[in-house]
Amino acid sequence: MKSSLLTKLNFQKFAWGVLGFMVLVIVWGAFVRATHSGAGCGSHWPLCNGEVIPFAPRIETLIEFVHRASSGLAFILALALAVWAYRRYGAGHSVFRFALLSFFFTLSEALLGAGLVLFELVASDRSGARAVMMPLHLINTFLLLGSLTITAWSASTGRAFRFRSQGAVGWAIGVAIASTALLAATGAIAALGDTLFPATSLQDGVLQDLSPTAHFLVRLRPLHPLVAGSVGLYLLLFAGLLVHFRPSPQVRRMARVMIGLFGLQMLVGLVNLVLLAPVAMQLIHLFLADVVWVALVLIIIEACSVGVEHIENRNYTPAAGALEASAVEPTWRAYIALTKPRVISLLLFTTLTAMVIAAGGWPGTLLFLAVAIGGYMSAGSANAINMVIDRDIDIRMERTAKRPTVTRQISSRNALLFAYTLAGLSFLILWLAANMLTAMLALAGLVCYVIVYTLYLKRRSWNNIVIGGAAGAFPPLVGWAAVTGDLNWFAWCLFWIIFLWTPVHFWALALLIKDDYAKAGVPMLPVVHGERVTVIQIVLYAVLTAAISAMPLVLGEVGRIYLVAAFALNAVLLLRSMQLFQTPDRPHASSLFKFSMTYLFLLFLAMAIDRSYVSAATAAVLGQ
Repeated sequence: MKSSLLTKLNFQKFAWGVLGFMVLVIVWGAFVRATHSGAGCGSHWPLCNGEVIPFAPRIETLIEFVHRASSGLAFILALALAVWAYRRYGAGHSVFRFALLSFFFTLSEALLGAGLVLFELVASDRSGARAVMMPLHLINTFLLLGSLTITAWSASTGRAFRFRSQGAVGWAIGVAIASTALLAATGAIAALGDTLFPATSLQDGVLQDLSPTAHFLVRLRPLHPLVAGSVGLYLLLFAGLLVHFRPSPQVRRMARVMIGLFGLQMLVGLVNLVLLAPVAMQLIHLFLADVVWVALVLIIIEACSVGVEHIENRNYTPAAGALEASAVEPTWRAYIALTKPRVISLLLFTTLTAMVIAAGGWPGTLLFLAVAIGGYMSAGSANAINMVIDRDIDIRMERTAKRPTVTRQISSRNALLFAYTLAGLSFLILWLAANMLTAMLALAGLVCYVIVYTLYLKRRSWNNIVIGGAAGAFPPLVGWAAVTGDLNWFAWCLFWIIFLWTPVHFWALALLIKDDYAKAGVPMLPVVHGERVTVIQIVLYAVLTAAISAMPLVLGEVGRIYLVAAFALNAVLLLRSMQLFQTPDRPHASSLFKFSMTYLFLLFLAMAIDRSYVSAATAAVLGQ
């Protein structure tokens, strides 16, 4: 009995040891690439310059030979792991299946490395074939590390890993794996570009990246940080949803670890960029990428081992008539209701007018329509996820009790699948029709709404709408980036106008439905601190909104049309806020709430008209 336990413990240590050794071999392989030592053994494989052990090798040969020797040892270790797993657990156990899979990925890893050498896709080779092989090599590496991680985890926990049906969460897992693989691919290409085309300064590197005559590997380099930002946002969303829908201490702990590691990876990537990708930083960057991938695999394993959480019934009792409603086939109107079209309409308007403001006129019909569709899909996805998460709150509030997720006309699984589809299509549309920055900003708004507001702040703090309300301020950034491809101070001014306007708008509504919020246990400001504190905060934010809306005038970006409109709108906003302060009753709260929507609509419209008029007038003068 003691001998069997000792053997089991030794196998666990051996499995984790093989994983650790494999990471070191992978990092050394990056050192071979970064030092242009891939041709150190010539075009011979598995021999090195025709010799088993090179005699009096050059430094490049020594570096390459050490990599081959360590890779050969890794192959032996992977084979030993598979044999030991078979003898210890048997052919039907997941430990053996994934140990065997690890061996096959080790074999394919060696064959890919051999292909690079035999076809001379090493050292200073700049071909498209090498640009394809490098990402494939790194993705195979990730598959190898993933298999080894599952082997070690299953041996350590004694639990067999099976990817059972995970409902809509399974799709989220699939997207996490695919997006991380895409990030790895772009990282491999960026690293190859840094190696073959080193920059002498940060400015020189940026100019290289933007030059239309630069080598394709150079022009592809900027894609990696944009993909990294987008994948980081998705992993943050993914981790938050897993913690909510697959609640367990292990999932929660691994979510924190994964996000923390990814944040560190982003920081190292930034330092790597600023320092012009020195070899040491490249190795650290790759090492962290491997560790982040292992953490992602572990959180997926833990989430799957929790099993499918019946989120249809979690913290939720259906309302009267809900069971009858659930038997009704959901209509397209029910799915449209998931997106909250009335809530979206005003913010989508700020997206589109921001496009006109940025362009100084009409931005182009196709781009306008694409951003309108993509922007709606992104916001609609966030709202659909919000409805699934907040069913236990919505059922206790009169204004939300008939939402399709509450009545079960649409199941939580289908609502989440619908949301994922909208988010994915939105990202693709905005990326292809505009640019990656636009798609990333739309995703950032979605993540801010779901993670920061819905999951973290809404049930914890009366500041929920102040901080979480930033999600509603992203739309003008999306519109601006779609036209210009960047964000300047004017774009951020539009962001701050909506950010400071949101508390005025929302707290006026909260005063009207504070009893609903109190019944649902949501700590909105009127519920926590009362009406007096709320109206004081509304006046404060109204003043701040008026002040920030004057910034485009102060800096000379708009003219008289906006001046007149902004003065009149702010005067009314401040007047109605003061009236509510003096008489905090329902009629005054309702009046301010309704006007706040008109305020934002007319303010952005006036700015768009003004910018278009100024641009047209300038063009006319220049034409003369």
